[in-house]
Amino acid sequence: MSVAFRRDGDEEHLEPKFEVPIPPGPNLVTVRGRELILEKVSQLEAQVAALTEETALTGAKRDLRYWQARLDTAQVQPIPEDSTVRFGSRVRFMLGNKLREIVIVGHDEADPAQDRLAFVAPLAKALLGAEVGDFVDFNGREEAIEVLEIGAP
Repeated sequence: MSVAFRRDGDEEHLEPKFEVPIPPGPNLVTVRGRELILEKVSQLEAQVAALTEETALTGAKRDLRYWQARLDTAQVQPIPEDSTVRFGSRVRFMLGNKLREIVIVGHDEADPAQDRLAFVAPLAKALLGAEVGDFVDFNGREEAIEVLEIGAP
């Protein structure tokens, strides 16, 4: 029989499931970020223990590997205590005549809808190293951002 008519099973026709990609660079986290990772690991461990359906179990194990790797490589950063924008800083600023406030956090803690930006996001990168009263270039515009306040989250 021709190989074209052979079928070993449905598995060979399924889309391959790849590991969840880990962001490049260091895994910097806030204390809150590490706690969130620990919660996620605990949730997934409980889910893996409870699941019996193979596809769901495979997905949960893959997610658990990702979060366990993130926990193992987490580098908790100290809370910034000076007047310079650093990882973990809460920054209040003016951008385009609009008052904004963000907290600069790690990849896994980032939530732009909650004004928590990853330290590698363009806006966060532009603000890092700035001080109160500084004007910062952003998005191709000179002095687009005025830093008004810097504090702990």
